[in-house]
Amino acid sequence: MKRPNILLITSDQQHWNTLGCMNPEIQTPALDRLASEGVLFTRAYCPNPTCTPTRASIITGQYPSQHGAWSLGTKLPETAHTVGEDFQKNGYRTALIGKAHFQQLLNTGAYPSIESNPLQQDLAFWKDFTGPFYGFEHIELLRNHTDEYHAGQHYGLWMESKGLKNWRDYFQVFGEKRRDSHIRPGDKPGRGSWTLPEEYHYNAFIAERTNAMMDKYKKNDENFFLWASFPDPHPPYIVPEPWASMYDPKKITTPRVYSGEHDNNPPHHKLTQTPKPDFSPWQEKDGNGMHGMHSHLHDQDSLARDIALYYGMVSFTDKYVGVILDKLASLGLADNTIVVFTTDHGHFFGHHGLTAKGPFHYEDMIKVPFITRYPGHIPAGKRSAALQSLVDLPETFLDYTDISIPRTMTGVSQKAVWNGDASQARDHIIVENHHQPTTIHVKTYVNERHKLTVYYNQPYGELYDLVNDPDEVNNLWDDETSQGLKKDLLLNMLHAEMGKEPMWMPRVYGA
Repeated sequence: MKRPNILLITSDQQHWNTLGCMNPEIQTPALDRLASEGVLFTRAYCPNPTCTPTRASIITGQYPSQHGAWSLGTKLPETAHTVGEDFQKNGYRTALIGKAHFQQLLNTGAYPSIESNPLQQDLAFWKDFTGPFYGFEHIELLRNHTDEYHAGQHYGLWMESKGLKNWRDYFQVFGEKRRDSHIRPGDKPGRGSWTLPEEYHYNAFIAERTNAMMDKYKKNDENFFLWASFPDPHPPYIVPEPWASMYDPKKITTPRVYSGEHDNNPPHHKLTQTPKPDFSPWQEKDGNGMHGMHSHLHDQDSLARDIALYYGMVSFTDKYVGVILDKLASLGLADNTIVVFTTDHGHFFGHHGLTAKGPFHYEDMIKVPFITRYPGHIPAGKRSAALQSLVDLPETFLDYTDISIPRTMTGVSQKAVWNGDASQARDHIIVENHHQPTTIHVKTYVNERHKLTVYYNQPYGELYDLVNDPDEVNNLWDDETSQGLKKDLLLNMLHAEMGKEPMWMPRVYGA
């Protein structure tokens, strides 16, 4: 029997409840169809609520504290073992099309990065470089979200090949003040209708080049591990028409902060709800920027407009996910390809009074959409609450393809759960968030019912009963009647930490 192909499709910073099959306010027909043909997992989590750490976990099968890319602004060491190496050694072709973000935006002598400025717009470099890169023998990359000045790399080459020689006019300029001449007049800076024609958008680039790779693999009768990595709906909230006007802000539900819900929460939660918060006590040497540590105050009308654009970005991405899935089917590869759709972490759009992301481990931030499909193996049209972590992806993929799983990987195989042969493969989730050397160092433990969040060197924390308090507004950390529960969960977290230590070498002798 021929081994299955692996097609991993990801978005970036997508809230778990932005699938049409779960939320009637949004339209995602391609992903809804994928969910109807496979399993929709409703309790999937990221290992870290930022891009680089989680993306590195997806290819290493290790937690950020293990693979080394512990925060944004760090890089995955080139020496790290990745799942792509295992696939290549076993006859698979490997490719990544779209966003990588395994490296930081600054290139230094001690810590070189090709995902850095101004190299990203050095098209001569990218014309000659298509890999290898972290286990992918072939890459075609982009690094920007919407109109960010990071635009370039293989995406820039592709735009020029399509005849858009002035593509830079549609993006910010590295080192210059923000300009919005490419946004519909009257829209606010950093949000609105993008004048970039849809045929030149990176969604079209990713779908076209992913499909070209599948064409090649089909022609050569080659197994593949292929990652199609979309950058949306990560802010800025900018998208071409008709997607920018697809949703009416007046018809969208806008989440709100509950009165007094942060009274018992850690201090950085409370500060986000003030106009000019002082987060300087969290800033450390070598810490750099602190995502989310700012005022999150906003007005509901502007928030509704942002959500409408965000939904438009999701639906726009869904269209091109559909283009890829249709191509897979037309090539006759769908029945022998494991398809997984997910995202790298969640997103706030008003939940708990928060926007975008930060060290706030609510479900909105750490839970992700997650769909698997493999006809004849993974049952169709099912929903499952079995706990999933993105760190489990490499082991699961290797298990399905009968490739030995490296002992360095510290996730678990979810094959039996995906196939419906087991109810669960794990009884807990660990989410790490190490965004400053010491002051923003957070770990969360989640089990079937409860969530515990611990802050390094701090007496405060969070404890939620996800069954009785699904909106996470009643922090039980200091609740007198919950101290026994907190003690038990702290011990469970310690056991979970001990259990995820890598054991790269078996004990082969007594001494």
